[in-house]
Amino acid sequence: MYPEDLRYTDKHEWLRAGNESTVRIGITDFAAEALGDVVYVSLPQVGDEVELDDACAEVESTKSVSDVYAPVSGVVTAINEQLSATPETINSDPYGDGWLFEIEMSNPEEFDELLDSDGYAEVAGSN
Repeated sequence: MYPEDLRYTDKHEWLRAGNESTVRIGITDFAAEALGDVVYVSLPQVGDEVELDDACAEVESTKSVSDVYAPVSGVVTAINEQLSATPETINSDPYGDGWLFEIEMSNPEEFDELLDSDGYAEVAGSN
């Protein structure tokens, strides 16, 4: 149900490991579906330093505006610029082209503490 090669937070973000200390971050299909049609995304700036659980992005839909929280601490190294023109990509491809931003982790141990797909399925099922 949820890709097994990803890690997850209980706030419905996913992370995909890149090189040794870089992760790509997005919101889960569960979150995208709950939000409804995404119409706008506010992303952090490349170079921004974020701390674990900081609100660092916003996803606006026809239903509401939701914060995206930093699932790990570090520095933003890339953002998905195509979302400014096509934010609905988050709905159509949340685990692929709908990614939000990348972080160079300052504390890689935080990644190890995140949920696997089975753990996230339990969280999503209880909401």
